[in-house]
Amino acid sequence: MLPCSLGDPRSVSELLESLPARVPGIDLLVNNAGMAPRERRDILEATPESFDELFVTNLKGPYFLTQQIARWMLDRKQGRIVFITSISSFTASVNRGDYCMAKAALSMAAKLFAARLAPHNIPVFEIEPGIIRTDMISSVAAQYEQRIANGLLPQRRMGEPADVAGAIRAIADGRLDYCTGQVLHVDGGFHLRTL
Repeated sequence: MLPCSLGDPRSVSELLESLPARVPGIDLLVNNAGMAPRERRDILEATPESFDELFVTNLKGPYFLTQQIARWMLDRKQGRIVFITSISSFTASVNRGDYCMAKAALSMAAKLFAARLAPHNIPVFEIEPGIIRTDMISSVAAQYEQRIANGLLPQRRMGEPADVAGAIRAIADGRLDYCTGQVLHVDGGFHLRTL
């Protein structure tokens, strides 16, 4: 295991410098690092410190890590890349606007890398998880459970980490190699618009 803090450019550089001696190449990059705001605040009360922390960790870190790994994949002429974004990339949550904006920007990063790498047969995917039972939502899990019971999600259950892992596994196994740029909604149907 190689620890790395994506919010720290020096940590990312150290990781990248150590990789060639440890592994011959990278076949799959999953950009799953991310954080929620330390404190949920109305956008009228948001702080520059929280904004900067979320954009460095949730956007800048994955963007430049992917840039370096993509170069390595191009040299080897193989690889797959996944960006884990969020339903927050298209859903307004006014008590954590900085998180929503960082995830929306990461969604565009996935599209940009997909377009750039497609001619080289390096597929890039975006997975948009919905409400997934993780530490990130532990403080508001009961509220989400109630909203799900009241009909928030068509599939009527909270997602589990295994649901996201299953989508990643399909990509890793090469089952979606002719689908670059695709967004996989792992959200229990949240993204559906119904009347």
